[in-house]
Amino acid sequence: MGPILLPEKLRAAIAAADGPIVFLTGAGISAESGIPTFRGPEGFWRVGSRNYQPTEMATAVAFAHMPAEVWRWYLFRRGVCRSAAPNAAHRALIGFEERAGERFLLVTQNVDGLHLRAGNSAARTYQIHGNIDFCRCVRGCPPAVRELPVTLPETWEKDRSLDAGELAALRCACGEWLRPHVLWFDESYDEPLYRYVSAQRAAERAAALIVVGTSGATSLPARMCETVAARGGPLIVVDPEPTVFSKLAEASARGVYLRGTATQIVPALTETLAALALQGA
Repeated sequence: MGPILLPEKLRAAIAAADGPIVFLTGAGISAESGIPTFRGPEGFWRVGSRNYQPTEMATAVAFAHMPAEVWRWYLFRRGVCRSAAPNAAHRALIGFEERAGERFLLVTQNVDGLHLRAGNSAARTYQIHGNIDFCRCVRGCPPAVRELPVTLPETWEKDRSLDAGELAALRCACGEWLRPHVLWFDESYDEPLYRYVSAQRAAERAAALIVVGTSGATSLPARMCETVAARGGPLIVVDPEPTVFSKLAEASARGVYLRGTATQIVPALTETLAALALQGA
């Protein structure tokens, strides 16, 4: 794809602003690396004679009742994520961060860790739903967030049970369970773990918000988009199909919907945005 031609009023607004250029990514960018959403059949998990849906497994309630089964499900999911490689859209965001520096900020809903594995910096990547490669003590022992024990394998078969050594590795020194560092369906965003306030503030001062591959199913991304649209800020939505966010962008004074996949659009778009960011620097 050639250069992305943005409307002049949008280009002028981005070049004149001094706030961060914020990318908000969702499952669509990871899907192009082969990672399923786990909301479909891939996410079903059988315990005994019952099939559990992801919205049942990814909960504090489920973990309280069957922690080993929840861990098995997450270790299987982690194996799928670890087998995937960053794609052209991920790589484009690395290049943009290298060129834009402090004017770059990435907010991702994805827990697969692909952005960090690709090379984006942890300091400028807000993982608002957590990261499947990390865990934390249910009692809150420090460190608040830690990497998964290295003794756990990176691939996991669906029917594989946790052995005694793996069960022990998933316990904190205090004796309590470690839990996946992910935001569960029955939990709320917060600042210390999920950068809730920081993400909102980024939307309030963003020179532009670029939404890539997310349908708008969770509250914080929706609030970020609504914040930018309400103040008339540049809002760019990239998705192969129309979403609530694309409709919001099309109705905004400085919004645009770019129809296509992340790998089709993001590399060329970052080139356009980098030129504008440097122009306004």
